[in-house]
Amino acid sequence: MTGLSSCGSSDSGYIINVSYDPTRELYEEYNQLFAEHWKQQTGNDIEVIQSHGGSGKQALEVANGLDADVVTLALEADIDAVKDAGLIDGDFVDEFPLDSSPYTSAIVFLVRKDNPKNIHDWNDLLRDDVGVITPNPKTSGGARWNYLAAWYYFEKQGQSEQQIEDSIKKLYQNVLVLDSGARGATTSFVENRQGDVLIAWENEAFLSLEENSGDYEIVVPSASILCQPTVAIVDEVVDMRDTRDVAEEYLNYLYSKKAQELEAKWYYRPTDESVLEKYEYQKDSNVIKDIPQDGKWIVTSVDLTDISHFGGWKEATKKHFADGGIFDSIYEK
Repeated sequence: MTGLSSCGSSDSGYIINVSYDPTRELYEEYNQLFAEHWKQQTGNDIEVIQSHGGSGKQALEVANGLDADVVTLALEADIDAVKDAGLIDGDFVDEFPLDSSPYTSAIVFLVRKDNPKNIHDWNDLLRDDVGVITPNPKTSGGARWNYLAAWYYFEKQGQSEQQIEDSIKKLYQNVLVLDSGARGATTSFVENRQGDVLIAWENEAFLSLEENSGDYEIVVPSASILCQPTVAIVDEVVDMRDTRDVAEEYLNYLYSKKAQELEAKWYYRPTDESVLEKYEYQKDSNVIKDIPQDGKWIVTSVDLTDISHFGGWKEATKKHFADGGIFDSIYEK
């Protein structure tokens, strides 16, 4: 189990949220907000124990016996692995609003100050002089979103399926480090100074910009994908531990106005339209050099596809990421 930490103290119980790499900061604060809400609502204290790692790896940990009352993973397909292990009943996608996706993200590029390699879109990542950092789609949900965003861009350029495969193959030939999760990839790029461009969740890129002011820039490509991290109750665990009520409220409260504001603060796209509008980016440029002073960071002028374009996660996983799929055929270790 990676990155397990607790929040608050409890007299009357706890729940475990197994999440993915880039949500650490969000849930550290959300868990406190939720504990206050739960205390106000019920009079009881609640402790939330948190675990983070590559999303696919986290899903396998839960499927293999890591207790989790709730999972808040990078994509629906990872939660399918928990369901396939017999731990989730019914259709979890319909259990909470908006396909059980309380916040979203998109895929952007993080480049070094002044963008020395002049990277502006996906085609620039195919150049011989560009070193790319992105995590491994076999273990990271974020990495799968990265891959599909690139695929969509090359498709929009009018490339045939074979040409798209060739483009994606060239992109991965330029990958210097294939970390197991999104946070590890950020560490490789930011702390270890590897590569010229990091393909990243929006929230990871903006956090890096915030924490390293003046060292990086965000480049928003012309085409990307709307990432829908998915949440679910782990039925077998909550029934065994008698925590269903608190687990359900924990996930429901992610849709509240207070939580949506918090999600925007940590650079996730709120699904509440009225909150999202407050954070819409006001400039025309696709390069963001500093955190906007007015707090408006969400670029809405990008061509965003979604997973339905790829036939849903089951189809996308089978075609691209399963053993023997396209990724295996194009990536040479």
